[in-house]
Amino acid sequence: MDSVSFKAIIDGQTKMELREEQIKEFDLIELSDKKFHILYGDKTFQPELISKEFSKRHYSFRLGSSTYQVEIKDELDDMIETMGFTLGASKISNSVHAPMPGILLEIKVKIGDVIKKGDTLLILEAMKMENAILSPKEGVVKDILAKPGDTVDKNKLLVELE
Repeated sequence: MDSVSFKAIIDGQTKMELREEQIKEFDLIELSDKKFHILYGDKTFQPELISKEFSKRHYSFRLGSSTYQVEIKDELDDMIETMGFTLGASKISNSVHAPMPGILLEIKVKIGDVIKKGDTLLILEAMKMENAILSPKEGVVKDILAKPGDTVDKNKLLVELE
């Protein structure tokens, strides 16, 4: 089985690339909800978490007197970026489009449903992965323009909101 690898993009530059088995070698102790003690090989670190956007995998850490912006990426993120696709809506609108080509597996809403930002609208299978397509805003489902089993292209209009 192939090893999964991750990249830590620190202040906009790749500083670390780690395979899953290397990550398991980190000895991490959570000192509090924002402070950690990390032992890796013969090096120790005591970072403090300043902020996090877990869904975007963006974190801000203080280490000593320096602050670092960290983004975690995996192989799928790199593949999606290389292919020019995006995951999620880049702007809030009344239209929900397919972020990538795939097969629509499931529709989780129906016309007239009142939805909240972040609610799952559809499940799209792409690159052998199931992707939840989330609502970019609160609203009401006005129209559904696809059905389960449909093959959709990138940017195909799937759902209209009011």
